[in-house]
Amino acid sequence: MGFGRLERSERPTPMSDINMTPLVDVMMVLVVIFILTAPLLASSIRLDLPQTGAAGPSDAPKFVTLVVDKTGQAFLNDKPVTQAELAASLVETAARNPDTEVQLRADQAVPYGRVVQVMGAAQQAGLNRIGFVADPPRPAPK
Repeated sequence: MGFGRLERSERPTPMSDINMTPLVDVMMVLVVIFILTAPLLASSIRLDLPQTGAAGPSDAPKFVTLVVDKTGQAFLNDKPVTQAELAASLVETAARNPDTEVQLRADQAVPYGRVVQVMGAAQQAGLNRIGFVADPPRPAPK
């Protein structure tokens, strides 16, 4: 009887690289969790605040819309107004919140003098933040 060595196939060599995909997946999930929970941790102080009628939400608008159509008619918040009514409404708005912005929309056919009258009424009322609203240019036809 011969005691010889049996032929064996070579074992596969052990893999020395680390699979990074599961590690990256776990890290991305943790980043998302931290992004979502960080703002909640910033305001974690619980307070029982006193109540008062003066602390309600302000009724003053952040902006008013002032439109002048091609006939020169002024509209304040989409309601037609005369020059006297416009001045009175703007004074009342300025009294509630002097930082209210006036968004001025004027038709391109309106005379410049009429636009200046409307702007002057806003400035005399104490509203100095006036924004001019315009449309972007139309693309040229091809």
